Order: sequence, then structure tokens, then C-alpha cells
Amino acid sequence: MKTKHNRRVGDVPLGLLGALLLMGPGSYAYALGPVDVPPTWGGDLSSRQRLSGDWGGTRDELGKKGVVLDAEMMLQPGGVVTGGKDSNAEFWGNVDYTLNLDTQKMGLWPGGFFKFEGVSSFGNTLYNDVGAIVPSNLSNLFPGINQADSGLLQATFTQFLSPKFGLTMGKLSLLEFMPSEFYGNYHNQFMNTALNFSLSEAMVPISAYGGGMIFLPTKDVTLMALAMDASGTPAENDVSKAFDDGATVLSAAKVNVKPFGLVGHQSVTGAWSNKTRLSLDQDPSNVARTLLTERYPRLGNPGPILTRILERYFPQLLVPVQPLNRKDNTWAVSYAFDQYFWQPEGDSKRGVGLFFNFGATDGNPNPVQYTYMMGIGGKGPFESRSHDSFGIGWARSQFSDQFVPFLRDRLGLGLDHEDAIEMYYNAALTPWLSVSPNLQVINSGLSKVLDQNNSLKNLDTSVEASLRMTIQF
Repeated sequence: MKTKHNRRVGDVPLGLLGALLLMGPGSYAYALGPVDVPPTWGGDLSSRQRLSGDWGGTRDELGKKGVVLDAEMMLQPGGVVTGGKDSNAEFWGNVDYTLNLDTQKMGLWPGGFFKFEGVSSFGNTLYNDVGAIVPSNLSNLFPGINQADSGLLQATFTQFLSPKFGLTMGKLSLLEFMPSEFYGNYHNQFMNTALNFSLSEAMVPISAYGGGMIFLPTKDVTLMALAMDASGTPAENDVSKAFDDGATVLSAAKVNVKPFGLVGHQSVTGAWSNKTRLSLDQDPSNVARTLLTERYPRLGNPGPILTRILERYFPQLLVPVQPLNRKDNTWAVSYAFDQYFWQPEGDSKRGVGLFFNFGATDGNPNPVQYTYMMGIGGKGPFESRSHDSFGIGWARSQFSDQFVPFLRDRLGLGLDHEDAIEMYYNAALTPWLSVSPNLQVINSGLSKVLDQNNSLKNLDTSVEASLRMTIQF
């Protein structure tokens, strides 16, 4: 009887492992479950999975026992070729280090997974040179916004109670739940923030303490719900402060579809928060205080840029004379799909397809009212380059009418919408090294900025060129 019970429990993670890995990196379950461990990390320099190889066999043995330690570096030299606030070149980089633990492989209990992830950044960003409100490089947002820093993105424990249901808790990285088939993986797909996720979720933290559940009623349907600290950041590690000023709830449903035998996905995401925030609807004397106080986790930090303009032209408004208006909740919803329209016969992991995303919010306190994203993506476009990928995308961030209307009306700063067009080709030179040339054309939401003489000048369409090199150690 005891043997039968052990065999039944032990079968759960095996079925779970297969189900999760078949779902691929676009699945929410994949972000919480097992990592794919190759038969060996070794091999010659051109074929090994990681630059440092199998560590004399130690890495392979650790993988078999459920311990996977990884590090990845992104080097991103780039510059503003024309337009923007300033034509300049900069060098930016990130180092991401992760530790994954599989409790069953470690000989403990089935269905348990720990993940720890830290990130360090270095160099200088192009954010101020581009002049856009939405960062042209998602990796500039963390661990510190547009500055070199180090932080803890996640420290989670996930327990699957069956192949269809799991619970997760700890410090969650919301970046884990972004990837779709053609966008959301900033390591080797689009770089622009608005082409990685819907900016309707501008108020959702990138990293925060919390927990939630994942439910897989069928192999083609995934449901997820998370509740997290509304003010979490990669730099905030004091769990005693979690939920002090409110919570953010994120829920999502994703469905796998296969029209005409071609792989596709449809998803709906909703976010709601009860954190009390400053309203966008303020007396003009409160504009500066609002801009400097409020933080939009996924928008960078446009407040100081707009405040400097306010200081230059309306210094009398720097001292508030009216009580601040506040909002006690915010919401956002988005719908997305990706769909291959061509795939090689018998190969579900390669092909060319379309993607689309639309988001809407309350428009106050969220400064983004609507978001649009669409484009074409491809994986393994040529048989001889089966691990390469490419993408051409367009994103529009439509700002709320209540987002600093005073500055719009009095100074003609625009702030209606921002458009970004991006194209890239990611060449996988080896399993551990990829190189991706990238070109972006950005029509900023700001139509004017301060020049070196502290006077307003027109902001021309920015063209940014960069090269991204990703090295997995």
C-alpha cells in the first residue's frame, strides 16, 4: 500500500514536467515550474549550451539533482543617430544570475520549485538623449530606473499540488510572465518597453512580494491570479513593509489555438490596485508635486523632465496652495494574440506570424489611457538558421487627457501619444552567444524639450541604433 502511494505521488511531477515544457516559454506555468536541463552542458566551444561548459562534469551532476545555477550578460552599445534630444552614444549592460531548485530531483518532495534571481546593471542609458517618455530599452527600468544598480528581482517558492494546480509565493518578478511567441523576451526580441508588454500596466510593479495561483484545466488553457505589494521594487527587500500602502491584483487567462494546424495563442489580462495615489486631476499649483511624487514602475520617470520645464516657465506653481486630490484605486485590461501564418511542416517551433495587443485603463491615476501593439515576428526563418529570430513592430502609447493638461495647453508640449517602430534580427552564433542589431524610430509624446540654454526647442523624431550581445555563462 505504501509503495503504491509513493508511486502515485512520484508520478505527479513527471506529468507536470512534460506538460509545462510542452507549453513553452510563452506559458505562465513555464515561468513557475521546472527549467529545461540539457543532457549535458559540455561539448566543444561552438556546441556547448553555456560558455563555461559543464564545469568538469559538476554542472551536469547538479542539474540531475535539481540544482541549476546560471548567469547571463547583455552588452548593449547604442546611440541616437538623428533627432531626439541629443545625438549621443552610450554603453549599457546587465548581468542576470539565477538559481533554480527542483525539490523532487533533490530527493525532498514532488512538485516544488525555488527560484532566486538577481540583476546588476552598469553603464549609461540613452533615456535622456532619446527624449521619449517610454524607455526605448526595457532593461533600463531595473534594478534602478535609468541608473546602474543591483537588486533582487525574485525569490519564489512554487508548489504544484497536482499537474493542474499550483501555488506560488515570495518576491515575484513580473517580467517572468511577459513572454509571448514574438515579444516579451527583451534578451533576444524587442528592446522597446512598449513592445514588451502593454503599457496599460504602467502601475504594476516589476518586482514585488506577493503570491498567487496557477490553474491548468486543460493542456490548452492556463489561468493565473497574483496579489502583490503595490509599491514593490527590485531594491526593496524588507518583507515587513509589503502591502503597507495597498495591493495590486493581476489576473490572466491564456488559450492555445491551432487554426489550420498553425500554432497561436490568445490571452486576456486584468490588473486592479487599491493603493491610494495622487490624482492626475489637480490644481495647477499641485502639478510639480504630483510629477515628483508619483512613480510609474513601467514608464521610467518622466516627472523630473516635466518638472524642469515647469520650473523654467511657471516657477510660481512650485509651491502648492491647494490640498492634493487622490484616487484610491486603478484598473487596466488588455487583450493579445499571436498567430503563425507559416510554419515548416512538422515543426511547431519555427515559422513566421503576427502579433497584436490592445490595452485600456481608467486614465486616472494611470497616465496611459490606451495602448496598441502589432507586428510580424519569426523564429528559425531559414532552415540553416533554425535558432535565429526577427521582428518588426509598432507600438502606440495614448496618454490620458488628464495627464498634465496645464503644460499641454500653455506650452504645446504634445503629450497626446507616443509611437515607436522597432526592427531587429537576432543571430544565434552559438547556443550561448547571440548578436542582435536593432533599429528604432520613435516619435516622442513630448513635442518640445529644454535645450542647453534652458529654452524650449522642438523635439524631432528620434532614430536609435544599437547592438545587443547576449552571453550565457
